[in-house]
Amino acid sequence: NAIRLMQSQGLSIEEIDTLTGSALGWPKTGTFRLGDMVGIDVLAHVSKNFEAQAAAIQDERADVTLASFIGRMIEKKWLGDKTGQGFYKKEGKDAEGRDIRLVIDPQTLEYKPSTRPKFPALDMAKNVESTAARIPQLLHADASKDNASAFYWPLLTELFTYSANRVPEIADNIVEIDQAMKTGFNWEMGPFEMFDAAGVRATTEKMRAAGTPVSANVEKLLAVGDTWYKDDVSVPSGRLYFDPISSSYKPVVLADGVSSIATIKKANGVVKKNPGASVVDLGDGVAAIELHSKMNALGDDIVNLITQTLKPASEQVANFEGFVITGDSANFSVGANLMQLLLTIQEEEWDEVEMAVRAFQNMTQAIKFCPRPVVVAPYGMCLGGGVEISLHAAARQPHAELYMGLVEAGVGLIPGGGGCKEMTLRSVEAAASIRPDARGEGVEIFEALKKNFETIAMAKVSTSAAEARTLGFLKPSDNITMNRERLLTDAKRKARSLADAGYSAPTPRTDIAAPGENALATLKLAVWTMREAQYISDHDAKVANWVAYAHGGVKATPGTPVTEQ
Repeated sequence: NAIRLMQSQGLSIEEIDTLTGSALGWPKTGTFRLGDMVGIDVLAHVSKNFEAQAAAIQDERADVTLASFIGRMIEKKWLGDKTGQGFYKKEGKDAEGRDIRLVIDPQTLEYKPSTRPKFPALDMAKNVESTAARIPQLLHADASKDNASAFYWPLLTELFTYSANRVPEIADNIVEIDQAMKTGFNWEMGPFEMFDAAGVRATTEKMRAAGTPVSANVEKLLAVGDTWYKDDVSVPSGRLYFDPISSSYKPVVLADGVSSIATIKKANGVVKKNPGASVVDLGDGVAAIELHSKMNALGDDIVNLITQTLKPASEQVANFEGFVITGDSANFSVGANLMQLLLTIQEEEWDEVEMAVRAFQNMTQAIKFCPRPVVVAPYGMCLGGGVEISLHAAARQPHAELYMGLVEAGVGLIPGGGGCKEMTLRSVEAAASIRPDARGEGVEIFEALKKNFETIAMAKVSTSAAEARTLGFLKPSDNITMNRERLLTDAKRKARSLADAGYSAPTPRTDIAAPGENALATLKLAVWTMREAQYISDHDAKVANWVAYAHGGVKATPGTPVTEQ
């Protein structure tokens, strides 16, 4: 339907991809780039199957057929990424080494340079962080002033009507359709959730005024309520959905193990909170520390709440037997708030920098030495300080899709919250497990140190939880959750099991065998070699040498006992 609207409204392929991407909570590839990834022949097979079904059941959208220019592309075997060209194709690189992307003209089937479209409505929408808040802004804008709104109105209202008409034809209820689109197509919100965000009653009134058909199921809803979903803390899921078959609201039923902090907060409330984080009672003696700043960047709010919550004398430690640190957002944490740090550096407030680093280290130490087990459940992007939070926990329960890395070297810094220290401890432990009497000496410690040193100095980031384990960020004992919706439950169970097993917090170590001067010299030699080969710049070498110094522990004889601090 987006392609049909593109042709009728005279829009370009790049404009459609911009409009049907992340602004709506859909994959950022948009319509055509996604078609190239999937395969244009596959796109055609699916479309033709719909055409046949529509003819058989007299589907109200039988007018939505495969565009003729796509058929001509298939004849030429321009099938997308797998054949090197489709709606887009790459043509060399520009002077800065970036790919030059060409886009096809649907009229002539000739390729031309791709441009980045601009829409005033989308520029304004960028300031709105929530997709649910963006949708009504985009849908109800003045269509006469912006091509974006003129496109969104038929696209979304026709989507809403079509979806509503599919119950009970293709699904028993609206929840199944929303779940299928979110899980199968990676939409942030299903069509009924989007309809709620747009405002069902206001949107329907505008549709009636414009003479646009309205689904009978929508009329049933408006006779009873204003939204397809509504909150209800009396049911386990915390949510009801409208069932057009019975014209009544019914509880949303969640599969066993599926849960979210948002739902639990509605039922149990919040124990304590500030703008960056909250403490939520998960039940069974376990509490969650939910991160909810923008991108979950780690600023003063999060640092202070975690530190105060997990200190031995806190009310929360007295009231709960275990903790989970996680969140409901797209990413666990992008790391420390670097803008806040940069402004402090520009003002040359070095005492404040020192205090900020000390506060962050106090937070990670509070996690490690908390009398109760702390389980960190990372997901999505877990970078910099987010990794340091994970490294200090009693256990980790990561989601399978995990982009985890100590990336500070990429901006000219080294991990300052205990990340280098924890990775060094793991190197020492790995060497001791090979030669228990080595006290950090020998080839084993150099090999283990070198691996972790390279991971930090090169700012390596995993592309999965499995790879994060090979990089040393996760331990073999850390279990991986495959289903994101079960992550909170799995982490809670892990915290509960540690508590039930009689968890005893570790004590600060005073007998760590420092890798010492020999290890430091070996790592610095590796840095010098890379600089001589011109793999890294002078500043890269400076940063890497400080990473090496942090791994050496102290300039002392190898094996010298040092404290964790």
